[in-house]
Amino acid sequence: MSESMTSSFIMFTGANGDQVQGYFVEPDGSAPRGSVIVIHHMPGFDRGSKEIARRFATMGYNVLCPNLYWREAPDAAPDDAAAVARANGGAPDERLIGDAAGAAAYLRAQDNSNGKVGVIGYCSGGRQSVLVGCTVDVDAVVDCYGAFVTGTPSERFPLKVTNLVEHLPALRAPLLGLFGDDDQYPSPEQVAELEEILVREGKTHTLVSYANTGHAFFTTDRSAYRFESANDGWARISDFYATYLGA
Repeated sequence: MSESMTSSFIMFTGANGDQVQGYFVEPDGSAPRGSVIVIHHMPGFDRGSKEIARRFATMGYNVLCPNLYWREAPDAAPDDAAAVARANGGAPDERLIGDAAGAAAYLRAQDNSNGKVGVIGYCSGGRQSVLVGCTVDVDAVVDCYGAFVTGTPSERFPLKVTNLVEHLPALRAPLLGLFGDDDQYPSPEQVAELEEILVREGKTHTLVSYANTGHAFFTTDRSAYRFESANDGWARISDFYATYLGA
């Protein structure tokens, strides 16, 4: 583990050849290491998402957090950009897939890459992380309370998304899912449906649900934060990535 790192805003090639902003962090040193794509939550490319990226760098990974709302509002503050994106129904799935593929290519092109890339997402990013795992060449997938991997979005849901049930048979990498028993998006029933599908399809996975825990329990600046659940979740993520990314 290293506390010394370099961070910068970079541009990488995403969907349709677009130039997309990202936050890139790498620990010091030239030793080969795995990489992580951090998919931000619905509130956007905010301080918390960048803090998560830096945490993975302290664990020894190169990290790229793409700004999924860059096209909608390139010069806006995170809250404003997120509002614009929500009004448009969120980042379209096909665009997200292209951006994630571009992020993976950028990470693998680094001189110190060992060629392995993991992806992690929170909230809406959890669903998007699973979608990436079904459609992009990645080596490990983490879903932190992603809504509508299974289940059906209501008409009031702010993002124009469908569930990923038809995609799940194509899941290409081991999946770690971290959920709260008190959450409704996803609900315990939706997590159970995901477990059933992954078992039926023979996919390598571990799904963990925490008691007395709701949505966004990793988010330290919200009342939803749950210290014990988040700490256990971080330990599981660390072990999972060490196994599949070779750190």
